[in-house]
Amino acid sequence: MTEGTPKELGSADIQKVMEYLPHRYPFLMIDRIIEIDEDNSCIGIKNVTANEPQFTGHFPKQPIFPGVLLIEAMAQTAGAICCRHIATPDASSKQVFFMTIDKCKFRKPVVPGDQVRFHMKKTNRKRTMWWFRGEARVDGVLVAEAEIGAMLVAE
Repeated sequence: MTEGTPKELGSADIQKVMEYLPHRYPFLMIDRIIEIDEDNSCIGIKNVTANEPQFTGHFPKQPIFPGVLLIEAMAQTAGAICCRHIATPDASSKQVFFMTIDKCKFRKPVVPGDQVRFHMKKTNRKRTMWWFRGEARVDGVLVAEAEIGAMLVAE
């Protein structure tokens, strides 16, 4: 690629996301990933629907998507691009484990009908460990943010 040539960005539909991550319903928190720039950055998407199991108890009369699940979705988004980046024929023998959460803040509630976009940017990598800064946005408005760390390990 020559300088000034735009970089081609990748994406992952739900089938690809499920190839990268072991999570399944009801704990798979992302529907797809767009604008993947290797393991440097990406945007994960979660379409929040009223029929999700967490809304039966959080809170039935005024459903709010749990903040901890927003952070889990950030981690899944980052973990998926880490697995994608190191994909090999034996990639199924690797798993991503959530290591750290720092500087976590919740800014605004997320409710059914919202589409959350998880903007993840790599801040560091050392061997099998990655660190990301993440922002969750609904209609461009910041709803949550955190710095997270993950590690890839062989099963």
